[in-house]
Amino acid sequence: MLDLRRLRLLCEFARRGSIAGTAMAFGYTPSAVSQQLAALEREAGMPLLDRTARSAELTDAGRRLAARAEEILSLVEAAEAELSAQSDAPSGRVVVTSFPTAAVAFAPALARSLRDHPDLTFVLRQTRPNDGLRQVRAGEVDIALVDDWSGRLPDNAPATLRFFHVRRDPLILAVPAGHPLADPGKPVDLRGLRTEPWMAAPPGEPSRQAVDRLLALVGGALPVPWEFEGLHTILSLVARGIGIAAIPALALEAGHQGVVVREIPGCDLARDVYAVTRAASVGRPSVAVTLRAIYAAARDGAVIVP
Repeated sequence: MLDLRRLRLLCEFARRGSIAGTAMAFGYTPSAVSQQLAALEREAGMPLLDRTARSAELTDAGRRLAARAEEILSLVEAAEAELSAQSDAPSGRVVVTSFPTAAVAFAPALARSLRDHPDLTFVLRQTRPNDGLRQVRAGEVDIALVDDWSGRLPDNAPATLRFFHVRRDPLILAVPAGHPLADPGKPVDLRGLRTEPWMAAPPGEPSRQAVDRLLALVGGALPVPWEFEGLHTILSLVARGIGIAAIPALALEAGHQGVVVREIPGCDLARDVYAVTRAASVGRPSVAVTLRAIYAAARDGAVIVP
C-alpha cells in the first residue's frame, strides 16, 4: 500500500527537483526526506529516484508515479470534501496564506465574517511572493491570496488549481500631506515629478517593476534614492515627507495618516488579486465560506482618491 504522505513528498520532489528543496518545503531534514522516499520505493517495488553523491532525479517510474500521485491526492481531497459537505455548518481548520498588503487589508473583515462560524478555526499567514501557489498546490494551505501584474497567471497554472478573481488593484500616487499635489485641484504631471525623491521596493519585486514601467512612460526618473522592502514601510516614510511613491491602492486600506492619494492620469497599470485553492477543495464548506468571506473583505473597503 502506497503511503499518502510519501506520495505528497514525491510530488513536491517532482516540482522542486531536489531533496534539499523538498525538505525545506516541508520543514524536514534532507535525511528524513531521503528516508521517506526510499520507503516509498520499497512500497512501489522499484527505484523511483536515480541518486548520485550530489544529486537525485526521478526515474521514468518515478515520473509516472508522481503524475498519478497528483491525481490520487486530488481524489482523496475531493472525497474528504464530499464527506465534509454533509455537515450543515463549516467546521475544522482552514489555512489561508496571503501576500502582506492583502493580509493587512482583509484581516479585519475576514475576522468579522468568520466569527459567525464557531466551529471553524481560521488561520491567516503572510508569505513571500511566489510562495502562495506552491503552498496551496502542495497541500500546505487551503487558500492562497496571490497578486499578478502580468495578467497571465491563471493561464499558466496547473489544472488542479482554481482561481477566483477578487479584485483589480490599480497603481496610484502617494504624496505627503504637505506636498503641492496634496491639493486635488492641481493636475498630476508625471514628467514634472521625475526629479522628485521617489521611494520604491527593491529591483525584482513585482511592485518595483510596475513603478519602473510607469516612469518609463515619461522617459524614466533619476535613480530611486530610497529602496525599502514592504509597502507599509514606504508609506510611513511618505507620511514623514521623505519622498513620494507609486503603490497599489490596496496598501492604503489599512490607513496611513499624512498620506494623500492621487490618481495617475493615463495609467492603466494594476495588479489582479486572486484567491486560489485546489479544485478538489472547492466543495469543502470551510473553504467555500472562507472564499465568500474573502470576496466580501475585498469589497469591504475602497481607497477614495480625489
